[in-house]
Amino acid sequence: MYSKKIPSPYFITLTKDACLKAFWRKSTLRTFLLQQKVSQNYLNSWSDDESKRMYIDRLFEALIKTPAGRGYKVIFNIAESIAEMKSFPDLENWEDSADKKSKAHEAVSRLRMEVNKLKKSEKDEKEVEEKRKKYHEEQQQKIATASSIEKLQQSLTDLVSKQGTQEGGHAFEKWFYDLVDFFELHYKKSYKDRNDRQIDGSITLDGTTFLVETKFTKDPTGSQDIDIFFSKIQRKADNTMGIMLSMAGFNDNAIENACRDRTTLLLMDYTHLYNLIFPQLMTLQEVIQRIWRHASQTGESYLAVKDFSR
Repeated sequence: MYSKKIPSPYFITLTKDACLKAFWRKSTLRTFLLQQKVSQNYLNSWSDDESKRMYIDRLFEALIKTPAGRGYKVIFNIAESIAEMKSFPDLENWEDSADKKSKAHEAVSRLRMEVNKLKKSEKDEKEVEEKRKKYHEEQQQKIATASSIEKLQQSLTDLVSKQGTQEGGHAFEKWFYDLVDFFELHYKKSYKDRNDRQIDGSITLDGTTFLVETKFTKDPTGSQDIDIFFSKIQRKADNTMGIMLSMAGFNDNAIENACRDRTTLLLMDYTHLYNLIFPQLMTLQEVIQRIWRHASQTGESYLAVKDFSR
């Protein structure tokens, strides 16, 4: 044990008293103090005619005056070591051993109570400091996250003027993977499958691969786009699903077409971005998982933001 606190006079008095009563022979006490990092030179200064009490008083006075608190560490080590003592071999085989051991137990018991109080105080202070540090780190993380989310939102806002253009579509796809990267999802960017079909990429969540289709058109996505994307999903492995993100949303026919028994397609639009993700109410993962759970329960691919709490 090493407390950063300065030992109180009462604590020092109890430690000195326990030292004197737990050890009867000078040689035994000398060996104990050497084990507690008292310097050999200082132990050598203990003369034959100097009593244990006189030496202990002199030793502790010197430890208290040691620069940089090094002596306090020795005092705390001495106190903790004695407080752990359950028996006192050095007090055996004396005519008054019973009395010596009784006094030693009493002195050590008093010291042990103070050591335990100090340990508890140190533990409580450490927990408070750890909580304060954790809170500070969380606040810093929130600030950093908010800054990054704001940048992503601004980047998307900057693309609006290009909505409905081929250039805008490519930029929106790239933006989406910046969003995915921020939320640390495993992903693969745009590629062509073995049938030369263009896939906007894929993400993996909870062990399931989702093919991704991004739409940056001015008009809502229609039923025909749903059919085309469904055909891409169905040609993949059984555990493959799809996510279509349409900035302009979906018309009624598209949503109806996507909703079917055991649907493998989830639909997202700008409302999920601007009402849930950008305000940091939910992460991208949580939004996908909520729509996924809804699709599993109802066969409906689309879940409006207003229905997320149901």
